[in-house]
Amino acid sequence: MKNKISSDFLFKLVIFGDGGVGKTTLVKRYLTGIFDTSTTMTIGVDFYGKKLMMYGKKVSLQIWDFAGEDRFRFLLPSYVHGASGGIFMFDITRYTSLKNFEDWLNIFRNGYHMNQHGNTLPILMVGGKLDLKYKRSVTHDQAKKAVQIQNLYDYIECSAKTGENVEELFQRLTRLLMQRSGFLTQETRTY
Repeated sequence: MKNKISSDFLFKLVIFGDGGVGKTTLVKRYLTGIFDTSTTMTIGVDFYGKKLMMYGKKVSLQIWDFAGEDRFRFLLPSYVHGASGGIFMFDITRYTSLKNFEDWLNIFRNGYHMNQHGNTLPILMVGGKLDLKYKRSVTHDQAKKAVQIQNLYDYIECSAKTGENVEELFQRLTRLLMQRSGFLTQETRTY
């Protein structure tokens, strides 16, 4: 019988947003360090796992990559059950990828509240395709304002192609989840 290596923390992260914004490519870049150009449309939901060490603790991330097409949206509330945090992703070069922002948040939050009580679920807003910033149609300030209005955890921009901020966004959310679990304090230094 194989010995299982247990984790000190297990967090379920749900990544959601319109189709074609780069959710799957982002997750694959984070997991493998490689920019995969052969990514196809997600059907329903894909599930990934990542183990890492943070602050001397073993952390397991379950990453649920949710399909962005309208026909799958009704499934999201059931997949939110048991989530520790969420990542809403949009494409900074495609303003229309923010068109359904409030709908996505409502579906996500309603699914969470159907199954949970107490604190709200932390959601990180991610602007993808930063390598194409010369084609930007959503400014950094517009995104930050949306984060404030919707009371989201934070905003970060990244590029799955170059790898810029990919590791950072997952570390930032994981750090927050560790804080919420009581392990870290707000004053804990980051590294």
